[in-house]
Amino acid sequence: MSFQEPTVLECPFDFAEALDFDPELDALARRGPVSRIRLPYGEAEAWLVTSFAGVRQVTCDPRFSRAAIVGRDYPRMTPEPIVSPESINVTDPPHATRLRHVAAQAFTRDRVAAMRPAVDRVVAGLLTAMAETGPPADLVTHLSVPLPHLTICELLAVPEADRDELRDRTMRLLATSADARQTAAEAKASLRAYFAGLVPERRRAPGEDLLSTLATAPVPEGEEPLSDDELAVLAVTLILSGNDTATCQISDIAYVLLTHPEQRAALARDPGRFPGALEELLRFIPFRKGVGIPRIALEDAEVEGTLISAGDYVHVSYLAANRDPAVFPDPHRLDLERPVRPHMTFGWGGHHCLAAPLARAELDSAVTGLLTRFPTLRLAVAPEDIEWDTGTIRRFPVRLPVTW
Repeated sequence: MSFQEPTVLECPFDFAEALDFDPELDALARRGPVSRIRLPYGEAEAWLVTSFAGVRQVTCDPRFSRAAIVGRDYPRMTPEPIVSPESINVTDPPHATRLRHVAAQAFTRDRVAAMRPAVDRVVAGLLTAMAETGPPADLVTHLSVPLPHLTICELLAVPEADRDELRDRTMRLLATSADARQTAAEAKASLRAYFAGLVPERRRAPGEDLLSTLATAPVPEGEEPLSDDELAVLAVTLILSGNDTATCQISDIAYVLLTHPEQRAALARDPGRFPGALEELLRFIPFRKGVGIPRIALEDAEVEGTLISAGDYVHVSYLAANRDPAVFPDPHRLDLERPVRPHMTFGWGGHHCLAAPLARAELDSAVTGLLTRFPTLRLAVAPEDIEWDTGTIRRFPVRLPVTW
């Protein structure tokens, strides 16, 4: 076990060059599975765990608590904490188990399969509009941004008149600049208030939408149903998730395939390979920067030979875990024929993303629909001329001009 005082490394995690892996994060992982870091915002230093085994341990060990960060100025990437204190993302068992039990009912395999036709219809409509606009077209504007947001709004039955404003509020929460703190706080409060107004309506007159399902879901005997406020926070979490992973990954996957023509051609010859290839793309693509929500050690614990003291903040890097050579040989190489193994793009353990099945359905529909509809699709500019997002925690092209 390591007891010597570790070197503290300043980690802005602001690398944003295309989809190259952050060299700073790669260097940290090569130094060892556990490092001591300082992030741009927050009251203290933190441990960063980068190995697959170490991340798996921290995310599954009840001695590391997310709930304990509530009310603390915890180390983070953004000036304003993205997550609300009541969010399912900062709860521990048994409260987390209760929330996840209700939310999981909305994303069962059967329910997501039932959602798929709606997703396919949205994709078809967006691609038709793009075809009618004609080349060149911006894939971000036509597909990546609207699809996840329209899908989750459709599933939550958000009135069409409110959808653009909800997306604007969501984007304000993802900004990393110091002057975004106030607008981010206001955006978070307004999103919560919006859904707090919808929940009572869905309880009184439930429909077939996801929010109605959550509002009327049965709870285990002896437990209380979720309150209106808990459901509002859960809806905000879903909106944030819908505008984060899937939005980035649609553009990122399209970019990767369009800049790897041989791999794309192989998929075109055998579309049935796409589900397995999708898992490799998800593993390989660094769709966000740095780290997410930390945990606090409730007692002394050893992680990968390093002593973590009670009260210490602990961050994990799913990105680094996805590049761990002990689990993924030659991890920095994209190999669409790589045997499918569990990866950490949607998290791990008790906070694995509940909506991952929906995200996979969206990505499958979007990418296969795009490549089928436009078999001659190609970039309309040189890869080095593409502008990438530098103002938020996400990694994706601001615009992705394509032609066919």
